[in-house]
Amino acid sequence: FGVPVVLNSTLVDGSLRESAVKNETKILLYEAGEALRFDEFSIRAGMKGILNVLQYLGMTRKVVRSKKKLVPFIANGSQWVRANASGIVHNIVNLGDQITKGQVLAEIGSPYGAIYDSVKATRSGILIGKQNIPLVQDGEAMFHVAYFSEDDEEIAEHIENVQEQLLPENDDS
Repeated sequence: FGVPVVLNSTLVDGSLRESAVKNETKILLYEAGEALRFDEFSIRAGMKGILNVLQYLGMTRKVVRSKKKLVPFIANGSQWVRANASGIVHNIVNLGDQITKGQVLAEIGSPYGAIYDSVKATRSGILIGKQNIPLVQDGEAMFHVAYFSEDDEEIAEHIENVQEQLLPENDDS
Protein backbone atom coordinates (compact mmCIF):
# COMPACT_ATOMS: atom_id res chain seq x y z
CA PHE A 1 0.00 0.00 0.00
CA GLY A 2 2.89 2.35 0.78
CA VAL A 3 2.18 3.83 4.21
CA PRO A 4 4.74 4.12 7.04
CA VAL A 5 2.80 2.09 9.63
CA VAL A 6 0.51 -0.93 9.31
CA LEU A 7 -1.61 -2.00 12.26
CA ASN A 8 -2.90 -5.56 12.46
CA SER A 9 -5.98 -5.13 14.60
CA THR A 10 -8.53 -7.51 16.04
CA LEU A 11 -12.02 -7.79 14.60
CA VAL A 12 -14.76 -5.63 16.09
CA ASP A 13 -18.22 -7.19 16.38
CA GLY A 14 -20.59 -5.81 13.74
CA SER A 15 -17.82 -4.13 11.72
CA LEU A 16 -17.27 -4.23 7.95
CA ARG A 17 -14.04 -6.19 8.53
CA GLU A 18 -15.86 -8.83 10.57
CA SER A 19 -18.47 -9.24 7.83
CA ALA A 20 -15.74 -9.52 5.18
CA VAL A 21 -13.92 -12.23 7.15
CA LYS A 22 -17.16 -14.19 7.62
CA ASN A 23 -17.74 -14.03 3.85
CA GLU A 24 -14.10 -14.91 3.06
CA THR A 25 -13.66 -11.57 1.29
CA LYS A 26 -10.27 -9.90 1.32
CA ILE A 27 -10.36 -6.33 2.54
CA LEU A 28 -7.87 -3.55 3.10
CA LEU A 29 -9.09 -0.80 5.39
CA TYR A 30 -7.22 2.51 5.29
CA GLU A 31 -7.74 4.71 8.34
CA ALA A 32 -5.76 7.90 8.66
CA GLY A 33 -5.96 11.49 9.72
CA GLU A 34 -8.24 13.10 12.24
CA ALA A 35 -11.93 12.85 12.92
CA LEU A 36 -14.03 15.59 11.30
CA ARG A 37 -11.10 16.97 9.27
CA PHE A 38 -9.28 16.47 6.00
CA ASP A 39 -5.50 16.49 6.23
CA GLU A 40 -3.30 16.63 3.18
CA PHE A 41 -0.73 14.06 4.32
CA SER A 42 -3.34 11.35 4.96
CA ILE A 43 -5.16 12.07 1.70
CA ARG A 44 -1.95 11.96 -0.36
CA ALA A 45 -0.82 8.74 1.35
CA GLY A 46 -4.25 7.15 0.75
CA MET A 47 -4.35 8.16 -2.92
CA LYS A 48 -0.82 6.88 -3.45
CA GLY A 49 -1.76 3.63 -1.69
CA ILE A 50 -4.87 3.11 -3.82
CA LEU A 51 -2.85 3.66 -7.01
CA ASN A 52 -0.18 1.24 -5.76
CA VAL A 53 -2.80 -1.47 -5.16
CA LEU A 54 -4.48 -0.89 -8.55
CA GLN A 55 -1.11 -1.11 -10.30
CA TYR A 56 -0.19 -4.27 -8.39
CA LEU A 57 -3.48 -5.88 -9.45
CA GLY A 58 -2.84 -4.89 -13.08
CA MET A 59 -5.87 -2.60 -13.20
CA THR A 60 -3.88 0.50 -14.20
CA ARG A 61 -0.71 1.14 -16.14
CA LYS A 62 2.47 0.83 -14.16
CA VAL A 63 4.04 4.20 -13.50
CA VAL A 64 7.83 4.20 -13.21
CA ARG A 65 8.87 5.87 -9.98
CA SER A 66 12.42 6.71 -9.07
CA LYS A 67 11.70 6.72 -5.33
CA LYS A 68 12.63 3.70 -3.26
CA LYS A 69 9.87 1.35 -2.17
CA LEU A 70 8.47 2.13 1.27
CA VAL A 71 8.58 -0.79 3.69
CA PRO A 72 6.07 -0.23 6.50
CA PHE A 73 6.60 -0.96 10.16
CA ILE A 74 4.08 -3.48 11.48
CA ALA A 75 2.49 -2.55 14.80
CA ASN A 76 1.95 -5.40 17.25
CA GLY A 77 -0.98 -3.64 18.84
CA SER A 78 -2.47 -0.31 19.77
CA GLN A 79 -4.45 1.35 22.51
CA TRP A 80 -6.48 4.52 22.90
CA VAL A 81 -5.55 6.78 25.81
CA ARG A 82 -8.73 8.31 27.22
CA ALA A 83 -9.53 11.60 28.92
CA ASN A 84 -9.49 11.44 32.71
CA ALA A 85 -11.46 14.69 33.13
CA SER A 86 -13.78 16.98 31.18
CA GLY A 87 -12.66 20.40 29.98
CA ILE A 88 -10.56 22.30 27.45
CA VAL A 89 -7.68 20.34 25.91
CA HIS A 90 -4.14 21.59 25.40
CA ASN A 91 -2.37 18.93 23.29
CA ILE A 92 1.38 18.60 23.81
CA VAL A 93 2.25 15.84 21.31
CA ASN A 94 1.72 15.48 17.56
CA LEU A 95 0.93 12.63 15.19
CA GLY A 96 4.01 10.53 14.48
CA ASP A 97 5.73 11.47 17.75
CA GLN A 98 7.57 8.86 19.77
CA ILE A 99 6.08 8.76 23.25
CA THR A 100 7.19 7.08 26.47
CA LYS A 101 5.19 5.54 29.30
CA GLY A 102 4.17 8.24 31.76
CA GLN A 103 4.79 11.12 29.32
CA VAL A 104 2.23 13.95 29.48
CA LEU A 105 0.29 13.96 26.19
CA ALA A 106 -2.17 16.75 27.00
CA GLU A 107 -3.52 18.88 29.80
CA ILE A 108 -7.22 19.30 30.49
CA GLY A 109 -8.28 22.55 32.08
CA SER A 110 -10.97 25.12 32.70
CA PRO A 111 -11.76 28.18 30.56
CA TYR A 112 -10.08 30.24 33.29
CA GLY A 113 -6.72 28.49 33.02
CA ALA A 114 -6.87 26.04 35.92
CA ILE A 115 -5.46 22.61 35.04
CA TYR A 116 -7.79 19.78 36.10
CA ASP A 117 -5.59 16.88 35.07
CA SER A 118 -2.85 15.67 32.73
CA VAL A 119 -3.37 12.87 30.22
CA LYS A 120 -0.37 10.51 30.36
CA ALA A 121 0.81 7.70 28.10
CA THR A 122 0.12 4.26 29.54
CA ARG A 123 2.77 2.62 27.32
CA SER A 124 5.63 3.65 25.06
CA GLY A 125 5.02 3.74 21.31
CA ILE A 126 4.24 5.98 18.36
CA LEU A 127 1.25 8.34 18.23
CA ILE A 128 -0.83 7.26 15.20
CA GLY A 129 -4.07 9.07 15.98
CA LYS A 130 -5.44 11.88 18.09
CA GLN A 131 -8.53 13.98 18.48
CA ASN A 132 -8.10 17.70 17.93
CA ILE A 133 -11.44 18.95 19.13
CA PRO A 134 -10.67 21.52 21.85
CA LEU A 135 -13.25 20.18 24.31
CA VAL A 136 -13.22 16.70 25.81
CA GLN A 137 -15.49 14.71 28.12
CA ASP A 138 -14.22 12.33 30.78
CA GLY A 139 -13.65 8.91 29.19
CA GLU A 140 -13.43 10.05 25.55
CA ALA A 141 -10.68 8.60 23.34
CA MET A 142 -7.92 11.17 22.84
CA PHE A 143 -4.71 9.49 21.61
CA HIS A 144 -4.17 6.31 19.58
CA VAL A 145 -0.78 4.78 20.38
CA ALA A 146 0.76 1.95 18.32
CA TYR A 147 3.21 -0.51 19.90
CA PHE A 148 6.08 -2.11 18.02
CA SER A 149 8.84 -4.62 18.57
CA GLU A 150 11.22 -2.36 16.59
CA ASP A 151 12.92 0.76 17.98
CA ASP A 152 10.33 3.54 18.44
CA GLU A 153 12.86 6.26 17.58
CA GLU A 154 13.64 4.64 14.22
CA ILE A 155 9.91 4.39 13.45
CA ALA A 156 9.29 8.05 14.36
CA GLU A 157 12.11 9.10 11.98
CA HIS A 158 10.64 6.83 9.29
CA ILE A 159 7.22 8.51 9.63
CA GLU A 160 8.81 11.97 9.49
CA ASN A 161 10.67 11.04 6.27
CA VAL A 162 7.43 9.82 4.66
CA GLN A 163 5.67 13.04 5.67
CA GLU A 164 8.43 15.06 4.01
CA GLN A 165 8.08 12.99 0.81
CA LEU A 166 4.29 13.30 0.60
CA LEU A 167 3.69 16.89 1.64
CA PRO A 168 4.44 19.70 -0.82
CA GLU A 169 7.23 22.14 -0.05
CA ASN A 170 6.11 25.35 1.65
CA ASP A 171 7.35 28.30 -0.36
CA ASP A 172 7.41 31.25 2.01
CA SER A 173 9.12 33.61 -0.43
